[in-house]
Amino acid sequence: MSLRSTINKHFNNHSETRDKHSDPALQTHYFKTTKDKAMQQLEATFRNMKEAQIIAVSKEHGEISFNYKAGRKVFVIMTIIMVRPYRTAIDISATTESAIPFDLGYSHKLIPKLYDTIKKELDFIGTSAE
Repeated sequence: MSLRSTINKHFNNHSETRDKHSDPALQTHYFKTTKDKAMQQLEATFRNMKEAQIIAVSKEHGEISFNYKAGRKVFVIMTIIMVRPYRTAIDISATTESAIPFDLGYSHKLIPKLYDTIKKELDFIGTSAE
């Protein structure tokens, strides 16, 4: 990871995943499921999680948004896209609500925790780099 990536990780209040991210922990994760099944399972999982408060679910756009409250309040958007039959991509965007414009890596560290939760519910295939 470059110096710039390290600085951005700590002196920013937002992190998000993408296919070709320089940080392997923030690469898009793929699961062996359909978009509809993933949406249904993730909505149920995060609705039952005491740290998460679902704000909106858009089946048309494949998005679930929620506030995550465990220490700090983080606004999370999960985007679920079926790229081909039984190969569904899940991307996560996390923004820490804070009086200062950085979260010392909190949003960056939250994304792998959320992926770990998802991996307990869905069949993980790999990341975009695999």
